[in-house]
Amino acid sequence: MLEHVIGFHDVLLLLPLGCKPDRPRDDPQARWQLTYDSVAEAVGSDGAAQLDEYRLMPNLTRDVLVHTWDLARAVGADDSLDLAWCELFCAGLPEGARALAASGMFGAPVPVGDETDAQAKLLARLGRDPSWRPESL
Repeated sequence: MLEHVIGFHDVLLLLPLGCKPDRPRDDPQARWQLTYDSVAEAVGSDGAAQLDEYRLMPNLTRDVLVHTWDLARAVGADDSLDLAWCELFCAGLPEGARALAASGMFGAPVPVGDETDAQAKLLARLGRDPSWRPESL
């Protein structure tokens, strides 16, 4: 999953700006830190003006937010997400219930009740079952 998140940042942000961080292959924490540092530097550069930040940054932020839940849930850590961010990203999703699944990047929406919070609604719209728990925990 970390490689997916790093790759997403590379393809959408770093490579278009000509950045190719030299990251160690054997240290995941260092790989993410160097990615984070490269993004911070790239966003502050003159080249960042070439990017459509209104399209890119929400996608990158949503990707990290949702994968935070994926990882936390998988290892039994606190998987609470910021509800304001969840509401914001949920409101920005396409209207059609299957639009995201049709992209091939998300699973089919998971039904949840109207009484669920913004986190559960966002996860469900992105094809994740908010009540999922790993069998080994």
